[in-house]
Amino acid sequence: MFYRTIKIVIAAFAAVALAFGLNACTKNKGNRVVVKGSTTVLPITQKAAEAFHKSAGISVFVEGSGSGNGIKALIDEGCDIANSSREMKPEEKAAAAGKGIQVKEILVAYDMIVPIVHPSNPVKNLTMDQTKAIYDGSIKNWKELGGKDDKIVVISRDTSSGTYEIWHEKVMKKADVRGDALLQASNGAIVTTVAGNPKTIGYVGYGYINTTIKAITVNGVAVTIDNGKSGKFPISRRLYMYINEKKLSDQSKKFIDYLLSKEGQGLVKDAGYIPL
Repeated sequence: MFYRTIKIVIAAFAAVALAFGLNACTKNKGNRVVVKGSTTVLPITQKAAEAFHKSAGISVFVEGSGSGNGIKALIDEGCDIANSSREMKPEEKAAAAGKGIQVKEILVAYDMIVPIVHPSNPVKNLTMDQTKAIYDGSIKNWKELGGKDDKIVVISRDTSSGTYEIWHEKVMKKADVRGDALLQASNGAIVTTVAGNPKTIGYVGYGYINTTIKAITVNGVAVTIDNGKSGKFPISRRLYMYINEKKLSDQSKKFIDYLLSKEGQGLVKDAGYIPL
């Protein structure tokens, strides 16, 4: 198992900025790039932004507030690049086209959505059916899964999250998450919550796995880079950046080219994700 500790700063609505001394703003001004969206893609973008600034002298402002919010910002011309842990929806593409935005999708990395529990929890593996049953409320006690006689406290992402949407489709089969689930606005918030409560279960992107929580295998498939890239792990996905080709600045293009380069993809791996 590959573990990596990531320092996470959680602010209101999981807004995290890497501005290199510049004040935050909604649009690109001068020699910098504005990136908004997925908290899953956030650690990748932060690492790339820091290295890119050192090598190219171009500042990158990064905010993590969810895939849906990032795509909305791109449509509203509030950012140069939208990070997303899911594909754009047809209605989002239609909204962009209605504003004359020529959207381009760029694959930047692979990822897995991993169920996590407190390190003291003896449960090590769940089937997809068991995971769904936990989240729809059919299974409510850890003893039903070989664990302790404790109520299961369910932690989930909010509906603006691309991670939630993949979970909703692949795990829940579009069924509703139980009504008493505790909703969190970011991967980091879920890690913090699960690390602090032995009764909880949550789910996060692979890059957020660290020693404060325990990753659960799914259908007996280990959480490894090879299993994520091959798609063997049942909850695998692709990570994207979206741009408006008509208004792509030279600075934004250079940043994307850097992330897709050998050096940039090395940073993807350093951040705990699966490079192309």
